[in-house]
This record gives sequence, C-alpha cells and structure tokens, in this order.
Amino acid sequence: MRYISTRGQAPALNFEDVLLTGLASDGGLYVPENLPRFTQEEIASWAGLPYHELAFRVMRPFVAGSIPDADFKKILEETYAVFAHSSVAPLRQLNGNEWVLELFHGPTLAFKDFALQLLGRLLDYVLAKRGERVVIIGATSGDTGSAAIEGCRKCDNVDIFILHPHNRVSDVQRRQMTTIFGDNIHNIAVEGNFDDCQEMVKNSFADQSFLKGTRLVAVNSINWARIMAQIVYYFHASLQLGGPARSVSFSVPTGNFGDIFAGYLARNMGLPINQLIVATNRNDILHRFMSGNQYVKETLYATLSPSMDIMVSSNFERLLFDMHGRNGATLAGLMDSFKQGGGFSVDEERWTETRKLFDSLAVSDAETCETIADVFAKTGEVLDPHTAIGVKAARACRRSLDTPMVILGTAHPVKFPEAVEKAGVGKALELPAHLSDLFERDERCTVLPNDLKAIQAFVSQHGNRGKPL
Repeated sequence: MRYISTRGQAPALNFEDVLLTGLASDGGLYVPENLPRFTQEEIASWAGLPYHELAFRVMRPFVAGSIPDADFKKILEETYAVFAHSSVAPLRQLNGNEWVLELFHGPTLAFKDFALQLLGRLLDYVLAKRGERVVIIGATSGDTGSAAIEGCRKCDNVDIFILHPHNRVSDVQRRQMTTIFGDNIHNIAVEGNFDDCQEMVKNSFADQSFLKGTRLVAVNSINWARIMAQIVYYFHASLQLGGPARSVSFSVPTGNFGDIFAGYLARNMGLPINQLIVATNRNDILHRFMSGNQYVKETLYATLSPSMDIMVSSNFERLLFDMHGRNGATLAGLMDSFKQGGGFSVDEERWTETRKLFDSLAVSDAETCETIADVFAKTGEVLDPHTAIGVKAARACRRSLDTPMVILGTAHPVKFPEAVEKAGVGKALELPAHLSDLFERDERCTVLPNDLKAIQAFVSQHGNRGKPL
C-alpha cells in the first residue's frame, strides 16, 4: 500500500513512513493511493467476529508490506483488550430504529482511545525495529491529549508534548492529561484557543529545525493511522444491525472531520451507508459548507461541547481532495485561498454531488441541554454533550425511518458534568474505578504564551526524557 499527499508535491510513502511522517512535506495530508474494496459476501462473513479480528480484516490492506500479519494481529489483540466492555463498542438502543454506538469504554472514556491505543503500539513496534526515537507534538481540544498520553506513556522511544487551550477544556479532560507523570510526558496549556494550538503543531511540522535532528510524529487526526482505526467501528455497527444486507445511516459529532471521514471511507470500501450527518456546535464551519457551500473561517466560541470548539477542520482537506478528482494542484490552490482569504466555495456540481451522502446541523448549547434532558426523561440514559448534538442532528436530518440510525457516542458523560448539570439531569455521575481518585491526584502542567517560538524552545529543552535535544 502506497500513500500520496492531498497537495500532490510530496513523495509517495509506505505505511511505516506515513505513520512517522504525519503532515506531508508539501503541507498536505496523506491518503491511500488506492482504497481497498470489499465485496458484500466478504463483509457478511465477518459477522460475529471479536472486535480485534474484525479490525484485522478491515485494516490489513492499509499496512500490507510494512507489518507481517502475525505481528499486526498481536498488536490489535493487545490494543482492544484494554477496553472495559467485552463488545469493545456496544450499541445501545434509544428508540425504534435509533442507536448509540458507545465508543467510550477505553481507558480515557472517549472515542479517541480506539485510534490512539493502536497508534502507541504501532509506534513502539516500528521505532524499535528502526532503532529510532521521536518527538510527538499534538494539539487537543480535550480528548485527544489524554488518549495520546495514555496510548504512548509506555513507549520507550517517544517524548510526547500535548498542547491544550488554557482554561478551555473540562476539569476531567485536563486532569486526565496532567495527572499522568513520566520523564517523557509534557502537558502545555497554551494561552489561546484550539485552532492556535493546531496551527503551532502544523508550523512545527513544516520547519523541524528546532528539534536538532529528531523527527516529529503527529498524533492528531492528520496521522493516517488515526483515520484507519476509526473505519473499523462503522463496519462493527453495521454488522450488528443487519449489514451489509441493509444500509445504515450515521450521525457523527465532529469538529475536525476525522471521525466522519472514516465513515465516508468505510462506504467507499463497500459498506452500505445511506447517509452521513455532520453534527456540530456553534462553531459551525462544516455545517455552513454542507448546507450552503461556504467554507469560511469565523469567530471561535467556547461551548458546552469543547471537543468540537474548532474552526479549522484539518481532515476536511481529505474530502476536498476526493471532491476535486484527487487533483493535488487544485486542492493546494483551494487551501491557499483559505489561508489568504479565510474562505472559499467549490464548484456547484461537486458540492451537489457531495450532498447526496452528507447532511449537517449546528446545535446550540440550549438545544444540547434540551436533548440531554429529553433522552434522560424517556430512556434513563445520560448523554455527554457531543453525543447529544449527534442525537439532535440525527432526528432533524434523518432521511428515512426505515434505515437504522447510529449516533456515535463519542465520550462518557462524566467528562462533561457542566452540561449534564445545566440539562437538569439529577443523576449522580461517577468516574469509573480506574479514575475514581482523579480529583485527588497531583497535576503537572506548564502554561505558555500563544507563541510558536516559546513552544518550540520548551520542546527543545525538555525532549529526550528531560535532557535537551
């Protein structure tokens, strides 16, 4: 399997190199040169497989030529053995033909565990084989950071630096990052917003001279391995609901477009998907594009669903690449227009074609709380605010009541007590046993200004397990 850049000017790489490269040298994102496609008979034969075995079948083509089957199977079995539910990603019925896919049974109670538990093990495997050491710099709007630290904390050949917007993540999200100690773990609270953090990560990849020869690796969803891992649970959900003999629809809470892009890929790989709904909050750049063909940067607001407080959706570039016939030069021009002018529209015909699959909705904080309250009153289930946005969007945008609707349950509600309290849900939420003492643990975090040079100087000074790089 070879991977190419969305902007067309970087060399094609194999899986191992893509894993360690993250952002392409031309500023683009790596995607498979050719997407594997499965027959309906092949997909149907996977019904009833344990999650790690299904994951092997779905992801095997992406690592072909880089990781032997036996090694990859072992990595996957270890990855999903740490999840608390035997099904790994169970479905819970809300009503009729509406289901929540619970993606929060991993160590950090968020869907990011599916990819980052795998990414940590893949990095350890590849780096040990190569005898290399790397630096991870990641930006998080809440959940990626803790999942990345949890996934990489035991990696012998990795130093990890996670940037989060100061005072803009929930207390549980922050503590899940800042209470894990290690010589190779560094939490940085940036005096800015998530987009500022993400921009500094991208700029660091563009010019890595501050590392003095050490390589940067991405854990954000620009890293292809993140997307690859998320494709699996679309197949998993579909197979539990009668797929591939019947089509399924999905509503996906998303800010960075990675999770829903995985669903788009699952469909292109042969899984019958009727509809993909982009569910987002007040920071609605994706909704404005899907509903009105306007991809325009606006003010970023803090909401009750902080993991989606994002205005520049990195992974959207991967969809735009496909929309434009995989023409790297065209895509590079579009992204340049966005950087220079803050927005763009696409050809009407391309946009109309995309809308055949995608719908979208932006949901306010008030509507989020109303949905949490309504679902609790009718089912006794407590939703986190991101999942509630997914439910609201599913109900508003659903095209067919006959097609099963799956809402991606992206996080455990205990991570977002403010939203649950504002919704008036009187149910006490308790942290799982492995996190029960989270609020008694010591924290370690460094607050730094919203300044690229300050961030890079900190990384250079504290890499290599506390020794300057």
